[in-house]
Amino acid sequence: MGDILKEGLSFCGIDSGKIEILSEKMEKYINEIILFNSAYNLTNTSDREELIIRHILDSLAPFKIIRNLIDKTDKSFVIGDIGSGGGLPGIPLAAAFPEVKFVLVERMSKRCAFLENCALILGLQNVTVLNKEAEKAGTEVFDLITFRAFRPLDQDITKTLLKITKTDGFLLAYKAKIENIKEEMEGIKNLVPEYKVEKLEVPGLEDSQRNLVIIPKK
Repeated sequence: MGDILKEGLSFCGIDSGKIEILSEKMEKYINEIILFNSAYNLTNTSDREELIIRHILDSLAPFKIIRNLIDKTDKSFVIGDIGSGGGLPGIPLAAAFPEVKFVLVERMSKRCAFLENCALILGLQNVTVLNKEAEKAGTEVFDLITFRAFRPLDQDITKTLLKITKTDGFLLAYKAKIENIKEEMEGIKNLVPEYKVEKLEVPGLEDSQRNLVIIPKK
């Protein structure tokens, strides 16, 4: 099982020298999800292989894209994971980018307790957990926002996400089918006049459409 994880991390673009440590952290994280999933309803599966492929590797699939966005700035960088839930994609990304500050925004207190526990067990000193709704996270707080399995992009949530993103920052939405993406984006074109869709390659999910919608805030 570890081989699937390590090979997948390499496929996502993780430096070979960092794969062993990241793999160990993700194994601990998977164990915590399996342990607490039934009580906290964190993911739709507790199967270890599914967790690796559909959740860990899916979260890390845009590693190179995020690396490029971070490398384009010389200032300290703050990433907000909105509606973090069980910490996907925030915890895998925080483990992969230990030099970057992550804020996991989650409204449910018991899930926040899970996230704080995971950050402690994994030694993620770059993670802060914010027990608030996205609307109350502040104004122009984040350079980059990630969200996965959150909710469709409608007028209200898009306004909120743009409000909490810094000027020249980006929203990164993990999405599936391209036709659904086009439909969602058509409904918010007054707020998002331009965006980019990057196809994500997830090892083990070759038959599923996975895309990242990149929305700049001007």
